[in-house]
Amino acid sequence: MHSGARKIASLPFAAGQAVARTAARAAVFPVAAPLSCLNKGIHVPEDISDLITYDPAEEADPAETGMDRKSVDAIWKAVEGLYRSGMHPALSFCLRRNGKVVLKRAIGYARGAGPGDPPDAVKVPATPETPICLFSASKAVSAMCIHLLVEWGKIRLSDPVDYYIPEFSAHGKQNTTIFQVLSHFSGFPAVPGKTDPDILFDFEECSRVLCEAKPLLQSGAHAAYHAITGGFILGAIVKKVTGKDIREFLAENIQKPMGFSTFNYGLPPDRIGDAATNYYTGLPVIAPINVFVKRVLSASWQEVVKVSNDRRFMEAIIPSGNMYSTADEASRFFQMLLNYGELDGVRIFSPLTVRRATIEARPQEFDRMLFLPMRYSAGFMLGNDPVGMYGPFTRECFGHWGFINSFCWADRRRNTVGSLLSTGKPLLGSHLLPHARLLAAISRHCPQVPGGGEARSRVNRLLGAALKM
Repeated sequence: MHSGARKIASLPFAAGQAVARTAARAAVFPVAAPLSCLNKGIHVPEDISDLITYDPAEEADPAETGMDRKSVDAIWKAVEGLYRSGMHPALSFCLRRNGKVVLKRAIGYARGAGPGDPPDAVKVPATPETPICLFSASKAVSAMCIHLLVEWGKIRLSDPVDYYIPEFSAHGKQNTTIFQVLSHFSGFPAVPGKTDPDILFDFEECSRVLCEAKPLLQSGAHAAYHAITGGFILGAIVKKVTGKDIREFLAENIQKPMGFSTFNYGLPPDRIGDAATNYYTGLPVIAPINVFVKRVLSASWQEVVKVSNDRRFMEAIIPSGNMYSTADEASRFFQMLLNYGELDGVRIFSPLTVRRATIEARPQEFDRMLFLPMRYSAGFMLGNDPVGMYGPFTRECFGHWGFINSFCWADRRRNTVGSLLSTGKPLLGSHLLPHARLLAAISRHCPQVPGGGEARSRVNRLLGAALKM
């Protein structure tokens, strides 16, 4: 267990009521019982106090954050509820409000206690300092590297990509702009169908393949989430303009100035052994859902999880999906953005740069890859009212999800930032309702700042009550 981390007794959990509710649901929905047998996860003991680590000295008095103890405990209980779903061998959570740390805790094991691990495996406790992969939440950071170049006058968002990377113009992509890549409107959302997945470990080769690929859609016409593609093109632009790879650029201009120990693409060789293992959990991802998954990720769900534990993945530069961070460092990054570019006396971006990066790119529309209504900025997934990516009444939120189960965000309406990093990677499973409850709890129990709207607060409370049913 990490030095300085202390155990905390878990908050009260109505285990009997939970069992009763589960039984009732199985009676109402007979299909739930057989499906539960296929729900791959971990055994969660009734008492999880020994699995929770944190340092009380690192969490502020609730009054300093504009909250009360009851509200903080309610949010933490929701985090525990998500862990009790059995879908996540480890969770790391950090919540800040008014610039103060509300919660900074971890639950579970970083390695050795997931599905498929042998009974005699060494169980390594997860701590708030355990590096966990951000997956697609990396895109938000990669986008800010591009925005920093704009701030310096090195590039413009309206520039065509092929001005910097001439070979990108192949097959009619010559009119695709940097802005369109950032906002998922560039028209090349997926890696070509028969590409070897190992190409992800070779930045130069992957960039070359993407430059030569045919677009699936007309640039600028439709939202189509770029799970892998956009990050490599943005990274190539950074290298072309600065002469440095995006890992070095991030280290010099964000990671080191902010005092982060991880928060970069992959991990140094001497830190790879510290990384949390990712686990395939939940219900089996089978047809027709697996067809949709391969279309978006260019690989099966299981393959992506397996690749993420490959040492080559941890050594590579994958701007769209292999940053490693702690929940604390990720939340500090978003606190800096919420502060319009400054944290603890260190300015990383100008206020205008942050505004430019987080303004809605286009009104919400149906994403052709995710099959969901989405709001994007030039680099971020945006929240919405009455319910959005980050819970009820989160239209003023900006952030990013990572492999569906992790997310980092900032909420201007509540002056709140947070990061939830998980090692379980279910698509469908028993985590879905607890996940929604956690988002609702954060929205309900973090008060809106003046001007947030009392009407919204009333509806928010109603939505939260509904999620408890």
